[in-house]
Amino acid sequence: MKTLKIIFLSLFIFSAAHAQTTAQQEAPASATPTSDGTTAPSATTENSGKLYINVGQANVKKSQLAITPLKYMGTAALAKMHLKYEKELQSVIEKDLTISSYFSVMSPSAFVESMDKGLRPAPVDMNGFDFSSWKEIGAEFLIKAGYTVVKDRLTLDVYVYHVTQRELVLGRSYSAGLGDVRGIAHKFCNDLVEKLTGQKGFFLTKVAVTRSSGKNEKEIYMMDWDGENVRAVTHSRTITQSPSWSTDGRYIAYTIFNYHIKRRSRNADLFMYDTQTTRHTLLSTARGINSSASFYPDNTHAVIRISPNNGTSDLYKMDLSDRTLSPLTSGPRGAMNVEPAVSPDGTKIAFSSDRSGRPMIYVMDANGANARRVSFAGYYNASPAWSPDGKKIAFASYVDGHFDIFVMDENGRNLQRITSARKVNGKGSNNEDPTFSPDGRFVMFRSDRSGTYQLFVASIDGKNEYRLTFDNHTYTRPQWSPLIR
Repeated sequence: MKTLKIIFLSLFIFSAAHAQTTAQQEAPASATPTSDGTTAPSATTENSGKLYINVGQANVKKSQLAITPLKYMGTAALAKMHLKYEKELQSVIEKDLTISSYFSVMSPSAFVESMDKGLRPAPVDMNGFDFSSWKEIGAEFLIKAGYTVVKDRLTLDVYVYHVTQRELVLGRSYSAGLGDVRGIAHKFCNDLVEKLTGQKGFFLTKVAVTRSSGKNEKEIYMMDWDGENVRAVTHSRTITQSPSWSTDGRYIAYTIFNYHIKRRSRNADLFMYDTQTTRHTLLSTARGINSSASFYPDNTHAVIRISPNNGTSDLYKMDLSDRTLSPLTSGPRGAMNVEPAVSPDGTKIAFSSDRSGRPMIYVMDANGANARRVSFAGYYNASPAWSPDGKKIAFASYVDGHFDIFVMDENGRNLQRITSARKVNGKGSNNEDPTFSPDGRFVMFRSDRSGTYQLFVASIDGKNEYRLTFDNHTYTRPQWSPLIR
């Protein structure tokens, strides 16, 4: 991600060059009387420290948000040339804020005020907008934005207003190269969510995932959280799978069926990719399957699965500096222990095991002691994932002939079903491989409801669900990165 240059605007000053502003300024607060006896803001000061949206209540009632079409603030003759940037910015902002589930984005058909009005309110701006026009249609928040393009850089100036209180919530300017227009929009949405709720936004996060890339070939890909900006991490031309992020978001561990010349055979080896240097490092080549790395909070150790060719499968703690292994599980009775997930605080490990006869979710202490079964739903449970606060575990459960995503407390209580979508033929779809968003409000997963396995995201109450990818590839094991600012 290229560095985004963030410049706080001096808003509402009488200057025709506000879109070019690079200085960081702030004007004294004041107010101007309006025709209905209230006051309109005429200064740049944001209302600092005030939270506008209660995160808990947002799950019940979404705020009505109006987003006017972006204005090109440069030379009119060049407007058509830069229209593609307007469309991209508008699309990203609307998608981010819609999926956040904090807002209900209003249809432009409901707007009663002319879109020719300026970005600032009247009477501060001679052609300014009227708060009453937006209050009349029920808008709680209003976003007005303009952009300019100078050579190879785009600057986006954004003004967000709380309509009912007729005040400026956020006013900022974002500048970046033309190749990072999406990043500007994501950064703004992060700032807005944090300003309104006090919670950090996840719109600059990434997803690592296995994706089919050809006949009998799978590679690791990285993409923006919304399924866009896809790029390959590996180019193995074989089967590469099971990506996982380090807790600082710098490394991605993955498994590749690597050819060993001396052995004259392929082996499922474990590698680690450095997103900063793009270097790939070999972690484990034990005979059999080396996979499913899950990092401890300090990123000096990871839990991995090793399945020798004798049919057993156990979990080991690896020291990432010298690659030494310490066993965490040993059966019992030849049981398969797979899919480790270290808790956010590093004190527990969730994993799936068939030690009770069928694969179920278990949780054990970080040293491998005190393993206890925590899932009892369905016939087959797999792919445990911790919420960022360590209080919940998401997993896939085979129920009624297909997999669905469930969320439960880390002790197995308060089980809640998240997915229930059907295929076009009416049969239940398979929903698998859950991974939590960094704020814990959403779960991403793969689903075959559309035919091929695509990526979807749903709120943890299952009420808001969105499709992220729209292609013919098959996706497996998406992993949501930690917060990236």
